[in-house]
Amino acid sequence: MNGLTRIGAVVVKEFRHLGRDRRMLAVVVLLPVMMLLLFSYALSFDIENVTTIVVDSDRTATSQQYVQRYEQSAFFTVVAHGEAMSDVDAAFAEGTAKVAVIIPAGFEHAVRSGGRAEVAVLVDGTEPNSAKVGRSYSVAINQLFSTELTRAWAEQQGIDTSSLGSLDPRIRTWYNPDRRSSDFLIPGLMVVILAIVTVQQTAVTLVRERTLGTEEQLEVSPMRKLELMIGKVIPWTVLAFVDVVVIVAIGVLGLGVPLRGSVLALAVGATLFILSSLGMGLAVSAVAPSEDTANIAALMIALLPSFLLSGFVFPLEQMPEVVQWISYVFPARYMVSLSRGVFLKGAGFAELWPELTALIVITVILIAMSTLMYARKARR
Repeated sequence: MNGLTRIGAVVVKEFRHLGRDRRMLAVVVLLPVMMLLLFSYALSFDIENVTTIVVDSDRTATSQQYVQRYEQSAFFTVVAHGEAMSDVDAAFAEGTAKVAVIIPAGFEHAVRSGGRAEVAVLVDGTEPNSAKVGRSYSVAINQLFSTELTRAWAEQQGIDTSSLGSLDPRIRTWYNPDRRSSDFLIPGLMVVILAIVTVQQTAVTLVRERTLGTEEQLEVSPMRKLELMIGKVIPWTVLAFVDVVVIVAIGVLGLGVPLRGSVLALAVGATLFILSSLGMGLAVSAVAPSEDTANIAALMIALLPSFLLSGFVFPLEQMPEVVQWISYVFPARYMVSLSRGVFLKGAGFAELWPELTALIVITVILIAMSTLMYARKARR
């Protein structure tokens, strides 16, 4: 019996186990779809319709014009008009408003007399992202309103403002011109889902052999440890590829995510990432004493690095340098960059060879490490 025959026997055995466990097969195939749909609709960085309360103590035509700037904005949604600061405190405490605009008495008089009109804008900082964007939008509205007042004053003085020079910036957003969160999230979600499914499922495969009492039979067989690992990896690689095809099809056809780059480069990268994730799962499976321990360890290894250390949600450039160096160890970092490059930037092998090279190195190291760990444990 040669090596290929022995590997083929392990592959057939693994597929038979999956065929008998229909629930496991359903989880492997359907869970990624459910996670993709759930995350794509539930997780969004698009901030709009931020609830706003207005306290207008001036109650003049000018103050109403100022309030209209907030009411006409797609970012702010004026949900209440208060009478005093106590209304603002109540709205913030109850969570009915995230921004408060307070116009003091004498606002119009200060504007008409050429004085300095003051407006208070309070932002609820319990949601830092919304608070930061809300502050920026409020500053923009105030600057625009101030510019309109200056132009109106100049025209009243008979000054022709059309002869003045002006700056007209033309800003374009590349790769994601509509700034849709789904276009940004789904390529990264594919990586996170694959990491969770592959690492989680393979982490229990060798532990299950010990639980079923078949590990001793494998150890006394002529099968080499590397052949066993390859035979264990191939079925999950096939299933993971099915997940990749399903996720890409749903993302492109169902959710409208563009796929501009090389599909072959994406396929090669996905293969390497799947193999490296399976290597991590096998390493956990080789040392875990029980299936419960393997599941918990796999979840920690797959979920946290995929979310926090891959650039999927948080930009790596803004993290401490030590954390950035740690992220180089995990394959999710390279796969997220590769996936977004193919989907959004139209990248191919010429642009993605550093990520592919890193995935090759990590895959070889993880498969070799898991094989050595299993062989060492088997000798004990």
